[in-house]
Amino acid sequence: MAAESTPRRRAVLGAAVAGASAATLLPAARANAATSAASAASAAGGRPSPLPVPTVIAHRGASGYRPEHTLGAYQLALDMGADIIEQDLVPTKDGHLVCRHENDITGTTDVADHPEFAGRRTTKTVDGQQLTGWFTEDFTLAELRTLRATERIPAQRPNNTLYNGRWTVPSFEEVLRWAADAARRRGRPVWLYPETKHPTYFRELGLGLEQPLARLLRRFGLHGADAPVFLQSFEPTSMQRMSRLVDTPRVVLLSSLTSQPWDFKVSGDPRTVADLITPEGLREIAGYAHGIGPTLDLVIPRRSDGTLGTPTTLVADAHAEDLVVHPYTLRNENSFLPAEFRTGTDPNRYGDVFGAIGTFFEQGIDGVFADQPDTALLAAADFRASRD
Repeated sequence: MAAESTPRRRAVLGAAVAGASAATLLPAARANAATSAASAASAAGGRPSPLPVPTVIAHRGASGYRPEHTLGAYQLALDMGADIIEQDLVPTKDGHLVCRHENDITGTTDVADHPEFAGRRTTKTVDGQQLTGWFTEDFTLAELRTLRATERIPAQRPNNTLYNGRWTVPSFEEVLRWAADAARRRGRPVWLYPETKHPTYFRELGLGLEQPLARLLRRFGLHGADAPVFLQSFEPTSMQRMSRLVDTPRVVLLSSLTSQPWDFKVSGDPRTVADLITPEGLREIAGYAHGIGPTLDLVIPRRSDGTLGTPTTLVADAHAEDLVVHPYTLRNENSFLPAEFRTGTDPNRYGDVFGAIGTFFEQGIDGVFADQPDTALLAAADFRASRD
């Protein structure tokens, strides 16, 4: 796909960024008019209405309230009004894509309670990190379906443990069917944001993620440039591969400045994230992707005391290349917030989330990943109202 033909920020956000300000929101009446005439096509993955800016992306579903990557977390996020719902994809032994943040399912399922799988516990090295536990690539989809999902961080989110065991591990195909059903009921598409996890690692195991993902997108009619889907990966070459398979919008995720994408490390490419966020690096990304997903710290770094420092030029530089900017991750708990926005000393108490995210919205970001999408939606509405 030629770089010059790749539609990027304005194309994927549509009228929401058509004006001079990136903080505009397409009025509901116009959004409904844009979709009413083609609601059937939209339900099947047709052209969606433009996204509001800032866009709220439900991080692993409403993971602040339900065990992550379950249909319960996805449905709650949709009910709250999240603009997009995220899925992380890893493969099973028989090549199905399932929704887990990691292939290590030790802390997100009840696999340890299944004596029939005790012998599957093993030690592996995934992207240079040694892990001991149970891994999706050692289970068939049928076997994974016998497990139940659990809360990943129960010490920080004890209320979520109420829902332990309620839901299974969903396949991405199951999520696509759920989204299509919800779209038909709503009369407008459900936006999704799947991520290819550890694609180089899985490719080396003969379980490449890109081809199966492309096949599913094509089967559900979500392979076009106007599909209500963003694809994402921390490995740039995974999005390059996807660009040759489908026209679905793509985003390159960016970790800390000194980190190096695993595919770069394996191939001997010496560049780090610091190189990718230069104007030259962003220009290269714009040749095969539509946006970037940086950590919030790449937008506004934190000082040594945990407070926010001086904003970088990343948002402006990315917008100059017509790239969408969707940073991660907004969480309500004190332990995740910049120091000046924390309330009290309890790390699990909610802090001044509105103040924190408002500061990031002021930098012109196009959206944010959030564990508690209802909070982020209120913050986005406040921000847009302040710009009216």
